[in-house]
Amino acid sequence: MASLGSPLRTLRSLLRELRYVSAKAGRPYRDMAAYQHLREAFRAHRITSEKLCRAQHELHFQAATYLCLLRSVREHLALHQVYHARGERSTEEAAGLVGLKLPQQPGGKGWDP
Repeated sequence: MASLGSPLRTLRSLLRELRYVSAKAGRPYRDMAAYQHLREAFRAHRITSEKLCRAQHELHFQAATYLCLLRSVREHLALHQVYHARGERSTEEAAGLVGLKLPQQPGGKGWDP
């Protein structure tokens, strides 16, 4: 299993993603039920002693998984807007999306446009 990092870092990242979601909804993230649940869950599973706490590790793993889902959905929507925002594209625009340039038309003496 990969290292999850600090629970505080995971909580802060989750709150950042909730801010992105709440900005689109047009209301403060502190009024969201997800914020209330996260705050209560992380407070309930704080480390109070040095013994191994399975519930705290399980909460951290679930939080990290949910964070991955929120980030992936946000990034997917951003990519979807970039590549599928408009209808049909010209050849030059399609080539530019993938980082290619079309060859220039030869010009000069004897060329008819």
